[in-house]
Amino acid sequence: MKNSDIIWDYVDAKGAEFSEFSDVIWDMPEIAYTEYRSVAEHKKMLEAQGFSITENVADIPTAIMGEAGTEGPVIAILGEYDALPGLSQEAGVAEYRPIPGNGHGHGCGHNMLGSAALLAATAIKDWLATSGFKGRVRYYGCPAEEGGAAKSFMARAGAFADVDIAISWHPASFTRVDEALSLANTRMDFAFTGRASHAAAAPHLGRSALDAVELMNVGVNYLREHVPADSRIHYAMLDSGGIAPNVVQAKAKVRYAIRSTTLPAMFHLLERVKKVAKGAAMMTETEVEITTISAVSNLLGNGPLEQAMQGCMDRLGGVPFDEADRAFAREIQATLLDQDIENDFLRVGIETDPALPLHEGVIPFDQRGEPMIGSTDLGDISWVVPTVQARVATHAIGTPGHSWQITAQGKMPAAHKGMIYAAKVMAGTGVEMLLDADQLAAAKADHARRLAKTPYTCPIPTEVNPPLQPRPADLG
Repeated sequence: MKNSDIIWDYVDAKGAEFSEFSDVIWDMPEIAYTEYRSVAEHKKMLEAQGFSITENVADIPTAIMGEAGTEGPVIAILGEYDALPGLSQEAGVAEYRPIPGNGHGHGCGHNMLGSAALLAATAIKDWLATSGFKGRVRYYGCPAEEGGAAKSFMARAGAFADVDIAISWHPASFTRVDEALSLANTRMDFAFTGRASHAAAAPHLGRSALDAVELMNVGVNYLREHVPADSRIHYAMLDSGGIAPNVVQAKAKVRYAIRSTTLPAMFHLLERVKKVAKGAAMMTETEVEITTISAVSNLLGNGPLEQAMQGCMDRLGGVPFDEADRAFAREIQATLLDQDIENDFLRVGIETDPALPLHEGVIPFDQRGEPMIGSTDLGDISWVVPTVQARVATHAIGTPGHSWQITAQGKMPAAHKGMIYAAKVMAGTGVEMLLDADQLAAAKADHARRLAKTPYTCPIPTEVNPPLQPRPADLG
């Protein structure tokens, strides 16, 4: 046993309390930058656990920070609690059964993400108080990861400027250290303005903004053949101009998400998409206004931190699921496609085993499968401070991300076990860095070497601010 392993007793001591906490924030109807109820629950828990609290981090009303300890290195534990639209689902039911209401749901496990992170920070706080060791721990409650890029805005505002290392986790179907692969991503709106007219009597006098959007989409479709294979371009119609086909639509708006493996590649692709939009405006004699909504960087890895986290996982072993957990996971798998399950195994380089409903081991760090890459605003924090992230099994193998099946599993005993495990991994990694000054120095040196090769540039323009939402009236 390593000295850092003593932190796991602190996690166990608080585990039941925080399992209930994850249920409390589950039923809150949040979406990006409207997480007022969730941040209120986190504030209550921070106060109950004795943290000093900073609200409105980076001038974001739903971002919060709790700190404990004195002097010494600063360990940041990062939590999230935002939701996704359209993923409302009754918990513990292996069939699609949305809850009446706004339709939002934690279809990526973020109800557990914030709870486990705050549990880990609390365990480190208690250990610091008991041991008398010099060091500080901070819990950062981060909203709007799903499309809102809150951490990118927080990093740009300097919220992590004096942090020594940052630790996070994410619910998953396999337990492993995250391999720090993600896509830099910009979300951008293209609003076209034309001229309305009678579509039958005077079509020649109209200039269709909807035509411009359609031509842009066609142009981007042709562009897709000429981009790197690991780049991605997606779009969604925000405004098609109205419902009357006998009116030439004067306004229309489309949102694009543009992704590449590095920031320079993403910026290059972004300029090409802009040219397509301007070309569509020229062809239709309309005007186009281009607005950045959010943006995130690709993840930057850190070898010493990844090795420390892998060591914690190896000593802990896998998440201790039981037969009841496996039985419900099999029910969930019955709602999935065979390809869903096969893809999950491909991601971690394991031969597909249809008889395995839950992963109960630890994936070796040098074992890699076929990358299936998304985007995260954790990327920007990883450029300003050495960062590491765990993936911890909380749901059935094959469960698609952003699905009702994840929402259905998010309050189950298996999810709680994964949450407790994640807290132990994060707390153990943080304490190990505090106890080993050489290892902490190595993590910071590794980070500095990567930045020397490619300095950080925040992908969000300085004039762009978070799209903050009003506080609900019922919260006062």
